[in-house]
Amino acid sequence: MADKPRMQVRLFKPSVGEEELENLRGVFERAWLGLGPLVSQFEKEWSEYIGAACSIGVNSATAALHLALTAYHFPRGSKVLVPAITFASTATAVLYNELVPVFVDVDPVTLSMDLTDMERKISSDCMAVIPVHLGGHPVPMEKLLEIAQAHRLAVIEDCAHCAGGFYKGKRLGTWGDIGCFSFEEKKSMTTGDGGMICSDQKDLVEPLRAYRWIGIDKDTWKRSAGYTSPEVMDARHWYYEIAVLGYKYNMNDVMAAIGLAQLKKLDWMNARRAEIIRRYLDGIKDCRQIKPLLPYELKNAAYWLFGVRCDQRDKLILHLKQQGIATGVHFLPLPLHPLFKEFDDAIPISKKIWQTFITLPLFPDLTDLEVDYVIEALQEFDQR
Repeated sequence: MADKPRMQVRLFKPSVGEEELENLRGVFERAWLGLGPLVSQFEKEWSEYIGAACSIGVNSATAALHLALTAYHFPRGSKVLVPAITFASTATAVLYNELVPVFVDVDPVTLSMDLTDMERKISSDCMAVIPVHLGGHPVPMEKLLEIAQAHRLAVIEDCAHCAGGFYKGKRLGTWGDIGCFSFEEKKSMTTGDGGMICSDQKDLVEPLRAYRWIGIDKDTWKRSAGYTSPEVMDARHWYYEIAVLGYKYNMNDVMAAIGLAQLKKLDWMNARRAEIIRRYLDGIKDCRQIKPLLPYELKNAAYWLFGVRCDQRDKLILHLKQQGIATGVHFLPLPLHPLFKEFDDAIPISKKIWQTFITLPLFPDLTDLEVDYVIEALQEFDQR
């Protein structure tokens, strides 16, 4: 690559444009930026898209996971099964609820929760399991549900990486009792920051609307509707009550405006990521030292992350950095972080294989030229 001009290739980049700006203009013209009608509209359109009875917009997937566990009011100290390789929020949601994370080892090929290890670690005080579709690769949900139902475990799907994806003809996020999605800047679609809770169990999740809004039983937008309405001449239109200890977790209309535009693009963005992944896979198929991170199955999938495995990970990272190619490592097994050290358990596979992981650039606006530039750098390293 010495005779080629050096490029700068980002790791992630949101795909945003005029559609999002047009929606934001409407928010500014209405001058209602907080929790308002667009949040309700986005929740409705998301429910229709995902095929769920109920959706609740929040400010992050972290908030979504926290509240999803809150919905059950499990006894303090109860246990929740979590994969050892995932983002911290999957496990911090457990700690926020004063519960105990039980870290389950991962399958060495799919990086999903190892179901044999999961079943081995279930105890009488286990109340829930949080499967994570890591990078967008589906967990074998029918098998996980069979185990969960046999042990009466609640199933909360962590869908931070797979918005829009299917598994065996059914939307990811609708297999479990509750699905939790991320719309953070880098994810499959974005609202800047943001997240969504969805479920078919309305009675279970509807109370979370108050929990996401400081415990208030009637949000500001609903109260404002009675300010000057001639049909509602009530001096107490402002009245609300707080009955539960809630959080400032609400989505706002700025986020929802972006999300409504992004939702219309989601299928295209997922398809474009799949095209890029196919190009990567074809480009590295003959490599000896570099192999795909996941068994990418691209039909009806929604992969957010493309990565590779390499025993000389750090040397490869430095090689790519010299070529102007951004990389990352997703993820350090959670029990290796000081916060989770006390919950460390037998996870030998996770502790071994994570040291080979490298995340490569993947986003819808990535050009074929940029992808080929990355592939050439990988091939050059592999031939050393």
